[in-house]
Amino acid sequence: MADGEATGPFEPATGEGPAVSGADREAAVRAALDGLLRIRRVMAGPAASAPAPWERLQPVRAIAIALEAAGIPPSAVDGEGARITTGYRASAAERPGSVRVEWLGPPGSGAEYEAGASLGRCATALRPLGWVALAYRGPRRHHYLEVEPDG
Repeated sequence: MADGEATGPFEPATGEGPAVSGADREAAVRAALDGLLRIRRVMAGPAASAPAPWERLQPVRAIAIALEAAGIPPSAVDGEGARITTGYRASAAERPGSVRVEWLGPPGSGAEYEAGASLGRCATALRPLGWVALAYRGPRRHHYLEVEPDG
């Protein structure tokens, strides 16, 4: 796929797909976030600051849109599933309606050393959009966020 080449409907970068970039991608992400915010205004009025029902039904997609729109890079994998870039990965968490956000990179990339600060940037980007991001440490001191709608 060439840079900026459209292959179908917009898909948020969750960190589990191919690398995405380019001016067309940036425009598509901005349009997706604008659409998400319009849905909020329609559902809750102009002061809508909490995730809309659509976001609550598809939280991984909503979180991925918010993070990418904030300029935080997604991680990516190649055709064999090997991680090729450092960035966030958003996936369904154990609790329904919540999202796990991790900071991952290729082996030897140092992503684990960047995780604390980078996940802090993720939490800061999500907070004004009505998401609560709690920081955790899992096995082997692996940092991650558990994100859910505020309220």
